Amino acid sequence: MAQKGDRLYRETISCSICLDLLTDPVTIPCGHSYCMSCIKEFWDGKRRIYSCPQCRKTFKPRPALVKSTILAALVEQLKKKTGPKASRKLQENICSRHDEVMKMFCRTDQQSICYLCSVDEHKGHDTVSAAAERTERQREIEVSLRQIQQRIQDREKDVKLLQQEVEAFNRSADKAVEDSGEIFTELIHLIRKRSSDVKQQIRSQQQTEVSPVKELQEKLEQEITELKRKDAELKQLSHTEDHIQFLHNYPSLSQLSASKDSSSINICPLRYFEDVTAAVSELRDKLQDILKQKWTNISLTVTEVEVLLSEPEPKTRAEFLKYSCEITLDPNTVNTWLLLSEGNRKTEQTRQKQSYSNHPDRFTDWRQVLSGESLTGRCYWEVERRGRGVCVAVAYKNISRAGGSIHCGFGFSYKSWALYCDTNCYEFWFNNISTRVSGPGSSRVGVYLDHRAGILSFYSVSETMTLLHRVQTTFTQPLYAGLCPYYGDTAEFCKLK
Repeated sequence: MAQKGDRLYRETISCSICLDLLTDPVTIPCGHSYCMSCIKEFWDGKRRIYSCPQCRKTFKPRPALVKSTILAALVEQLKKKTGPKASRKLQENICSRHDEVMKMFCRTDQQSICYLCSVDEHKGHDTVSAAAERTERQREIEVSLRQIQQRIQDREKDVKLLQQEVEAFNRSADKAVEDSGEIFTELIHLIRKRSSDVKQQIRSQQQTEVSPVKELQEKLEQEITELKRKDAELKQLSHTEDHIQFLHNYPSLSQLSASKDSSSINICPLRYFEDVTAAVSELRDKLQDILKQKWTNISLTVTEVEVLLSEPEPKTRAEFLKYSCEITLDPNTVNTWLLLSEGNRKTEQTRQKQSYSNHPDRFTDWRQVLSGESLTGRCYWEVERRGRGVCVAVAYKNISRAGGSIHCGFGFSYKSWALYCDTNCYEFWFNNISTRVSGPGSSRVGVYLDHRAGILSFYSVSETMTLLHRVQTTFTQPLYAGLCPYYGDTAEFCKLK
């Protein structure tokens, strides 16, 4: 029951202006409830448009306030149930010095105070009502929430891009394995076919050369056999004792058949196929050289995956100047109320309209101009202003140019980022959302871009560099530097080298 009472105290019957239990509770049209005196005091400083301190819903005309009897009864009932605990919470909102409800806030000392404190020890300090301070802090929370949501979206895009990169790399690797496997299979098949062809050619040549030699060899062997037979017959005849028998057999045994002269047979050295062996050996050596020397080049042709991690950002001006780049203004984009000079590095908003030729890239209504150079990688440049102020920006090339649409102006769409530099203040704009920027005033503004890492930073440059505002996002296109000087003022890209 105590926990339910605490929750009821926090969410239902407490006033978000004075942070106390509701006194004479009233419910406004949006459904939120406040002390009658608190909401009256909050609205007394408004004119024509009245809003809810919590949901920011506006009302016109000013709503009539009627006491809520049901909430009043709940407050009384809770006081009876919670007793000392509610008293302690009430005591936290009471000024210990003046015993008054602390409905004020001292911005100088960053503490809650009562009205008497504001005219006593906090006299002369920057004091506002607690509701006003809450409203201001609420705005800051809303800005932070938008930035957080934007960063979440950016990181989700980064994760998606990385996943796509991994999938693309895996597909490429799989295809390379499949294709190279097929190529090596074809290469192996070709080598095997060439090996078979060489074997067949050798065997065919072998048959062609060996067959006549074997035929001659067989004839010679037959002749040797015949000669041996003749030799045996003649030896037998020579041993015949009978003279008549000798003379009778001699005519048939003494005649020898004609024989091919052995001197007509040319014997060649046995090196018929050594040239073939040498040629195959030479082919082997060349193939080994190709595999050894060219394999490294094949390995190096694999596309390197870029790791999307940025190097540390520069810290000192000397480190920033390492990335300085020369930037000039594009005459084809300059508005006709701007005058270019100093080699198109300087622009001034004048009273006299300039006679530039018609060009589709020209800003027709917004008095601004883009650089001729596209910006990628790491870049740093500085802008010197003279006069009341200037807008220093970067934008995609496809930013709208024609007409007075808000989307043409720097910082009023998702295609440009802009820092508006006034005499005493800075304000950053992107996608038509503004962010107040604090920092030392200076006539020179430095801009640092790391396109791949998605970092865009603005600096106040004097004797030291002070970070004014930093953007972390994902740039999908090359960027172009932009300038928009105030009426009668000048802005110039500085020479840094």
